[in-house]
Amino acid sequence: MAIYKLIANGSFGPAEIEIMKVAYEAALVDVGVTSPNDPITDLIAKAIVSVTASGERNPKEVMERALNALGVRRSAA
Repeated sequence: MAIYKLIANGSFGPAEIEIMKVAYEAALVDVGVTSPNDPITDLIAKAIVSVTASGERNPKEVMERALNALGVRRSAA
């Protein structure tokens, strides 16, 4: 998954890594991504890392801010 490539080389501690993993997985569900090869996964991962790097530590807020920054949401069925 895209998030793991980014956090492997980062300077985040175990708590931040867990926050990013939770936020990333929730974001994929939120936008309906089912393929790990979908190009949006890289964009979501970068946004998650960026929001976490800014100091946010609530996984739901990290996810919300990342998806809002990207302007992506699953359309209502």
